[in-house]
Formats: sequence, C-alpha cells, structure tokens
Amino acid sequence: MARFVADQNRIEGSAHVLLVVTGSVASIKVPLIIQELLSYNNVKIQVVATKPSLTFFNAKKTRETGTNVWVDEDEWDPNYKIGDPILHIELRRWADIVLIAPCSANTLSKIAHGTCDNLATSLLRALAPTTPTYVFPAMNTLMYDHPLTSEHLRVVKEVIGYHVVGPVGKALACGDIGLGAMTEWKDIVQIVVDRFSLRKPAVEVGGS
Repeated sequence: MARFVADQNRIEGSAHVLLVVTGSVASIKVPLIIQELLSYNNVKIQVVATKPSLTFFNAKKTRETGTNVWVDEDEWDPNYKIGDPILHIELRRWADIVLIAPCSANTLSKIAHGTCDNLATSLLRALAPTTPTYVFPAMNTLMYDHPLTSEHLRVVKEVIGYHVVGPVGKALACGDIGLGAMTEWKDIVQIVVDRFSLRKPAVEVGGS
C-alpha cells in the first residue's frame, strides 16, 4: 500500500473515523459497522487490524469498499529513511474519533499497561488525549469477570480517559451465556452519528 500521509487524506467537512479491530469473534461485525457509517454523508474510515482480528473478517473485501485496512506489516517500509511518514503517527493525526471495536482482553491489557508491540497499540500510545476514543470490550464472561479486567478498565477510563461502552450480556460465540459481548454494532455507529450530527443523503422522490 502507498505511504499514508494525514494531510493528504483529510477532507474538510468530513468525519474521519479510525476503527481499531482486535482479536475477538465480534470482529465479524466490522463490515456492518463500515457499511453503515459509509451510508452517511461526509464519513471517511481507516481501519487498523491486529493479526488475530483477521481470522474473523476479510480485509481484502473491506478494501474493495475503498476503505484502507492497515496491518502490522504496513508500519515500517524496508526502505524507510529519516523524514519519511510513520504510519501510526500519520493515522493518529488523521483521526477525529477512534473506535476500538471490538476490544479483546489482550488488547485491553496492552492499552492499560502502555504496551506498543503492534500498529494498533503504537497508534493508541501516540494518540493525542484530545481525540475522543471509545473502547468496546468483547470477551468471554469469565475473562470479563477476571479481577484484572476491572483494573484494566479503571486505568483505561480514569487514567487514560477513554470512553468504555459495554459489554452486554447475551449468548456468546463460545456457547456461554453472560456478560462479555460487544455492544450492538448499530449502537456503535450511532455514537459517531450523534457526535458529528451525521445525515444520510436525501432520498430523491421521482415525479409522475
């Protein structure tokens, strides 16, 4: 993929949505989130996908919608030289809002500890504190109930200042029933719609 430069990809008047996708089964909802967001006027999306997340959604098909899907291998060009754009920095400069949907237990732990061992966590560590960032946890109920999870969520909310939404209770992909499922994808989209007062294109009514 061509090198990404924020200034060359920001469009005045548009909402620039950065979707970070991590290794949860709920990543199967990513195409629905993207499709619905793109049905609104003036929305641009960039996706950052961790390697485990690619098990659950097809990055190639997502790219066919015109939406970039960035992965770890895109971060550093073998021919990089000082002064070249750095992907995780350019993406955070580009973003008006960041959605971590879904946020796995693993990525939640990494965020809380400040780990930067992939494109997604490097981007989040470099993110300006003024960029609104929403975390949508998704994991097995016992993983969510683990005492470390509540501590990680506390750090993410109280120290880093991210908005945590969910999880919700339902039948999970593993067969368990309980709290841990990602917030409904339509509700995730609605957060962006409300924040930027998005509108869908007017429907033309044909004459007789």
